[in-house]
Amino acid sequence: MKRLLPGVLLACLLALPGTALAQRGQGWSVLAADTMGRGNTAFSAQIGWPGLTLGVLHGGSERFDIGGKFSFNWGREGWVRYTDPGIKLQAWMRLMLAQTSQVSMAVTFQPGPFFYFDDGDTDVGLTLPVAFVVGIPAGSNLMLNVGLDLPFHVYFGEGIGPVFPLLVGGGMEYFLNRDLAATFNMRLGPSIIPDRGYRGRDDQSEFTLEALFGIAFRF
Repeated sequence: MKRLLPGVLLACLLALPGTALAQRGQGWSVLAADTMGRGNTAFSAQIGWPGLTLGVLHGGSERFDIGGKFSFNWGREGWVRYTDPGIKLQAWMRLMLAQTSQVSMAVTFQPGPFFYFDDGDTDVGLTLPVAFVVGIPAGSNLMLNVGLDLPFHVYFGEGIGPVFPLLVGGGMEYFLNRDLAATFNMRLGPSIIPDRGYRGRDDQSEFTLEALFGIAFRF
């Protein structure tokens, strides 16, 4: 069932009338591929699994955004089996690759350090996530997205080592007015962990989920 969700969402998007798709939301987004536009800035806040994320995104040009994120997580990088608390500091970059009246495409890069606290120990690592996102406007008030995320990260010292997640999913931004949107984003899939010795595990993967509700405000 989980594997069907992205396909069902994409099928629903393709079924939308072309006249609705021709309207480009409010011309900006924080989750999809429409960039902020030169000089515009947005604040975003999302909460759910694996935690709470606060971010600021600024339009450096018409096609490129730059900003930063702070996350307090109660799930270790989205692993559903582990509720270790941690914090993460990330840069936030997005480059629009292409845009038409019906669709836009972008890549994002959000590197930064993280720290997870496990039974008195602190696990330190670096995340280097790359993602590809497609934004599909469904009228003036709704922006939908589907995406493929590759949130690679590595733990330093003894322990987990490198982790290779492969996540797919979708999301939406519902614009309450020109500058305020309610948001939801979901990604899911496996995280491949080559080091089999972590916490006595015999398997080499963890089911990973990101499901976050929030708001975005442009100022």
